[in-house]
Amino acid sequence: MHIANLLAEDFDPRVAADPHRFTIVLGGPLYQLLRRAHVSGDALELARRRVVVIALLAWLPLLVLAILGGEAFSGPAIPFVKDVEAHVRFLVALPLLVAAEVLVHWRIRPVAEEFLARRLVPEASLQRFRAILLSAFRWRNSVVAELAMLAFIYGIGIPLVWRHFTTLDVATWYAKPFADGPHFTLAGYWYAYVSVPLFQFLLLRWYYRIAIWIRFLWQVSRIRLDISAMHADQAGGLGFLATTVFAFLPLIVAHGALLSGNLANRIFYAGGHLADSYAEIGLLVAFMLVLVLGPLTVFAPQVNEALRRVSFDYGRLAQRYVRDFEGKWIRPGGLADESPLGTGDIQSLADMGNSLSAAKATNVVPITRQAVVQVVVATLLPIAPLLLTVIPAKELAGRLLKLLF
Repeated sequence: MHIANLLAEDFDPRVAADPHRFTIVLGGPLYQLLRRAHVSGDALELARRRVVVIALLAWLPLLVLAILGGEAFSGPAIPFVKDVEAHVRFLVALPLLVAAEVLVHWRIRPVAEEFLARRLVPEASLQRFRAILLSAFRWRNSVVAELAMLAFIYGIGIPLVWRHFTTLDVATWYAKPFADGPHFTLAGYWYAYVSVPLFQFLLLRWYYRIAIWIRFLWQVSRIRLDISAMHADQAGGLGFLATTVFAFLPLIVAHGALLSGNLANRIFYAGGHLADSYAEIGLLVAFMLVLVLGPLTVFAPQVNEALRRVSFDYGRLAQRYVRDFEGKWIRPGGLADESPLGTGDIQSLADMGNSLSAAKATNVVPITRQAVVQVVVATLLPIAPLLLTVIPAKELAGRLLKLLF
């Protein structure tokens, strides 16, 4: 079947421009192939089946071939069963990359609709907003993009990056080091040309989807939105965007797990120490913060402008109200002999002050402290067990108990 036919039923401009159907994960050649293979439904049903099939495709042949080659339990310095990185990559990180699609789909899907439900997009810009949705739809379904990922992986990722910079300089179940580079075992060929490329493809595909998400937000931020700094969410009405961080938590945990497996191999088999990798861990945390929270900053100029407007507009209104209030209740010739009880003037004055205080508390970016904590914790969680290589379990438990009690 021609690959273009796989997308024919998925390419409907009327559907693409519908804010109720916005998603960054439903579409593309792989999505259609998985549907044809009955491991995915139209809305990413059959997630467990998909996770099991893809994980076993990457991991199970390695076990079988390593057993046949005698590298599964002993022989090389790192036999297959002791390769922490391989097991974490294919039995933890890869399933998370697959399962994350469901959460991202359902969490990101309401975003486009919310821009309209809150009337953030002016009526005059609705056609432009729908054009942005259509553009995101086309990028998501791009055949060229996924073919380019495969070309990059097999043209650069495997022969240059992975083969010369990622493989360990000790004999392993998948390769033995030589002067001209590593020589693969039977299991190593499957590892190098099927398992690792599959993982890299899914990871690159996620980066591509996030690029679509960033592009969508950027283009929407170029529309002059109807943002009010007086909104109760203290984000100009954009507070709903902070909830999208939760959608990417499985993806963040997958990155943490990937680094954790790599560090474990270095600590157990290459004489490394966790302290030697603090910079890498810090860079990963920073990368995750930028990747997930960075896109939300594109609305900062508009929110900042709304803050300036409210400062001037409400400042003038407040000045007028205070002047009239003082003339009525405080200055000579006013209504000083009349009781202020039962009037709403004083309450209105207080309400105006509260409104201005709320505006001043508005955040320029819709990023909450909770969102930052979620990203940091999700990144570090898979790495936390490696603390046992530095601090004995008994001592670590004692320190945790002291913190809690």
